Amino acid sequence: MRARSFLPVALLTAAALTLTGCGSDTATPAGGAAGTSNSTASSAPSTAGADPSAPAPTAVPEALRFTGTTVDGKPFDGTSLAGKPTVLWFWAPWCPKCKAQGPETAKVAEQFQGKANVVGVAGLDKQAAMKEFVTSTGVGAFPNLSDEAGDIWKRFEITQQSVYVVLDKDGKTVFTGNLPAGKGLADKVAKLVG
Repeated sequence: MRARSFLPVALLTAAALTLTGCGSDTATPAGGAAGTSNSTASSAPSTAGADPSAPAPTAVPEALRFTGTTVDGKPFDGTSLAGKPTVLWFWAPWCPKCKAQGPETAKVAEQFQGKANVVGVAGLDKQAAMKEFVTSTGVGAFPNLSDEAGDIWKRFEITQQSVYVVLDKDGKTVFTGNLPAGKGLADKVAKLVG
C-alpha cells in the first residue's frame, strides 16, 4: 500500500518541476535576461503599422512617417525629423525657379542648423540630374532626396515643382507654396523656432 501512495506524489512532484522548467525557458531567452526579446521590440522607433498603444520615445507625427533615398544613394527616414520644425523643398533639376531658390534655401538650412530641419525632395527627373543639381547649386549641406517615383510628392499632394512645405515641430503644415528665390523662408522658420 505504501508504494501506491508514493507513486502519485512522485508524479506530481516531477510534473511540477517540469512545468517550472518550461515556464522559465519560455520567459528567458537562451543567454539573455527575462524580457530581452520584448524590450528589443518596444525600443525600436515607432513606424506606420506599429501597435498604436505601444509607447514611443519621441512622438512622430504621421506627416513624417516616410522613407526615401538621398541623391547620393543613402537611406533616409523621415521620423528622424520629429521634434523640430521642418522645411520640405520640392524641386526639379531642370527648373530655373528651383535653381534660384537653392542659395536662399541653403542659407536657411545653415542659419537654423540644429533648430530646424531642411530637406530637399527632388522629382520629375532621373537621379543623375538630381545629383548634378545639388552640386551645381551648392545645396549639398542638407539632405536632398531622390523621389523619382513621386511617392513623397504624392504624400504631400505636390503637383508642381518649386514648392515649400513648412511643418511646425508637431508635424502640422503651416505653409505650402512657392517663394520666389526662397525669399521669406527664413522668416517662416524663425517664427517656428522662437
